[in-house]
Amino acid sequence: MAMGGMLGLVGARRTRMAHHGRIRTAALGSQDRRAAESGRAGNRLSERAQLTAFAALSGWHGGHSAEGNTQGWWHHADGSYGWVGPLFWPYAADDLADFIVFGNGSALFGYGYPDINAAIFAPYGTSELAAYLPGDATGRRSRKVPAVKDLCGNAGGEEPGFPVERIAQDLRLNEAQRTGLDQLAAAWTSADKTIASSCPAEAPANGLDRLATMQSRLAAMISAVDAVQPSLSKFYDLLDDNQKARLDVLGADSRPQAAEPLRKGRRTASADRTPREALAAACQAEQQGEPSLDQLAEQFSKVQWPLDEIAGNLHLDDTQRAALEVLQDTSLKTLELQSASCRAQGARIMPARVEVVKAQLEAMLQAAKEVADALDDFYFNLSEEQKTQFEAIGPQRGA
Repeated sequence: MAMGGMLGLVGARRTRMAHHGRIRTAALGSQDRRAAESGRAGNRLSERAQLTAFAALSGWHGGHSAEGNTQGWWHHADGSYGWVGPLFWPYAADDLADFIVFGNGSALFGYGYPDINAAIFAPYGTSELAAYLPGDATGRRSRKVPAVKDLCGNAGGEEPGFPVERIAQDLRLNEAQRTGLDQLAAAWTSADKTIASSCPAEAPANGLDRLATMQSRLAAMISAVDAVQPSLSKFYDLLDDNQKARLDVLGADSRPQAAEPLRKGRRTASADRTPREALAAACQAEQQGEPSLDQLAEQFSKVQWPLDEIAGNLHLDDTQRAALEVLQDTSLKTLELQSASCRAQGARIMPARVEVVKAQLEAMLQAAKEVADALDDFYFNLSEEQKTQFEAIGPQRGA
C-alpha cells in the first residue's frame, strides 16, 4: 500500500507504517474445550484456532463474560492467538507444516503486529501467567488452564506433523525415493523437537523478557527450517516431474475451511471462504490502488497507541515521550510482515515455500530485535514506578 495519503494525515513520522491486514473474519470467543475438540474430522486449521482460543482465554482475567462471547484483544484475524500465557506461537510446528507441505499459509502469515503489540502490552497479570506453568501455587492450571508444554509442539490429531504415509501412497515411490522420504521425515521429527524445546520454563517478567521469549521461539523455528531444508531438497530432486506436481498440490484436495466462529452473531462473507480464497481476496484488494484518506485514517486508528493517555498516566517528560513515540513507530513497522502473505502465493513448489517461510521468520526475528532495542531505550529513562505502571497497561485492558 502506498502511504502518500497518510503523510498529510499523520505527518512524516508515520511513514514507517505500511500494509494493514484487510481480512476480517469473525473471531472466536471463550468456549468449552469439548467444543474445540468436536471437529476432529474437520480441518486442522479451524481446530487449532479453537484450541488456542480456549487456551489463551482460559487463564485470562477478561476471558469470561455473562454472554460467553468475550474475545481477547490480541487475537489474530482467524480467531487464533499468538500468545497463550507465557508462550509465543502455540503449535508452531503445525503452522510450518501447513505452509511448507500443504501450501496453506493463512495461520503462518497471521503473525506480526498483534503479537509484537501483545509482547509490549502483555494481556496477562503475573498470577495468570504462572497458572500456565508447572508448580503453580494457585492451582488454577489443574482445573482449567492448559500447560504451555502441551502447546509447544504439534497438536496431534489424525495427521500430525509430516504426512509420511500419505506422501508415499500418493506418489508411489520407488525404493530410493522412499529412503529419501524417510530421511526427510527423520529431519522433520528432529525439527519438531527443536521447536518444542523452545517452550518457556518460566513466565517473562516484563516486555523485554517477552520479546526475548519471542526471539528465542523464532530462532528455534528458523533452526528447524534449516534442519529440514537439505533433506527436503534431496527428496524433491529424486522425484520425476509428475511426482513433483502431485506433491506440490498435496493440500489442494483438502480445501480447509476458515476457522468457524463460535460466538453468536453476524457471519461475514469472508468467514465462508477458504483461507486461500480469503488470502487471494486480500491480495487483490492490496493491488486496487491507494485508499482514500478516510480509509487510511480508519486503518491507522486501529493500531495507533493512546500516546497522550499513556504519557499522562505515567507523567512522562519530553525525553520519555519521544522514546515512547519511537517505540510505537518501530512496532508499527511490523505491519509490513503481513504483506508477505501476498508474495507467498507465488511459492507454488515445496522448496520455494521453505525459502519463503525462512525469510518471513527472519524478518519477524529482526523486527522483534528492533522493537526490543526501542523498548530498552524507553525503559532506560523510566523510574521503577513508571515501569510498573507501564507493565500494568496490558492487564488492565479489556476485551
